[in-house]
Amino acid sequence: MLLQLLIVLIAIIIGARLGGIGLGVMGGIGLAILTFVFGLQPTSPPIDVMLMIAAVISAASCMQATGGLDYMVDLAEKLLRKNPSKVTWISPMVTYLFTFVAGTGHVAYSVLPVIAEVATETKVRPERPLGVSVIASQQAITASPISAATVALLALLAPFDVTLLDILKISIPSTLIGCMAAAFCSLKVGKELENDPEYQRRLREGLLNSHDKSNN
Repeated sequence: MLLQLLIVLIAIIIGARLGGIGLGVMGGIGLAILTFVFGLQPTSPPIDVMLMIAAVISAASCMQATGGLDYMVDLAEKLLRKNPSKVTWISPMVTYLFTFVAGTGHVAYSVLPVIAEVATETKVRPERPLGVSVIASQQAITASPISAATVALLALLAPFDVTLLDILKISIPSTLIGCMAAAFCSLKVGKELENDPEYQRRLREGLLNSHDKSNN
């Protein structure tokens, strides 16, 4: 049992390091080892979950094709630029909302460059808002009523008379509180840019001049 778990973990770790299609390939290799070496019986494919994911991705694709995602990014950029000093607090809420309404965390990627730009312009370490924003975008998956994770959980809990509203009453407040706590902890991550020797070195060597000029 422990050896089988170790095989699964090794496949996940190697696949994560390879990235992209490598993750799927390592998953197949791990499944093959469990099936042909350990003699485990593979279960049926999770067709319901696959269809849920396909529906969510199709909806996000339609939103992108019709310009809806660009509109959301424009609104987010205006909000962030109006409150640049609060970028570490606002940016996770923006990515949280993006994922919440779309059902997938992939839509939040489009706003990350805006967050990094606003943070740099206001001399805030970009990893502060960026780190917590990525976390918030993934936390919102468990709170989104249209995400595959929430739908799957609802299907599992349906025999216990647990409704979608019951799940959301717990998942939304808990994830929001967690994201705000993470944002608070991110406020002191790393040195301030004016006190960061590496940032100052790059600034002196002109490695950041092109970015600064583009902002002026």
